[in-house]
Amino acid sequence: MIKKSRIEKRLKIKNRISKKIRGTTERPRLTIYRSLHHMYAQIVDDSQAKTLVAASTLSPSVREEIKTLKGKKEIAKRVGTEIGKLAVEKKVSKVVFDRNGYSYHGVVKSLADAAREAGLKF
Repeated sequence: MIKKSRIEKRLKIKNRISKKIRGTTERPRLTIYRSLHHMYAQIVDDSQAKTLVAASTLSPSVREEIKTLKGKKEIAKRVGTEIGKLAVEKKVSKVVFDRNGYSYHGVVKSLADAAREAGLKF
């Protein structure tokens, strides 16, 4: 029996989720990606194959603020607040949340909660 890596397991879960979740013009998809050092979030309209809004720890507005923050959850909250703020500016209020195969726990949950507080509904 071959043991699967953590990445292979996540990709299997991601494929299972992506069969069910699609972003439309009315409800685009809020998808996240987390690496060891950074968090990325973007709102995608799958029907037009367009990224409407994107925010990450590498964004200039977020990058300066996270230097003072401690902990990955605080950084994820800041990215969630930024993506929510940008989405409201683009008049996007309802989204479908795509956790991208990650468990809804820790930094993923922090980002989602901050996006909800910023005005997104999912």
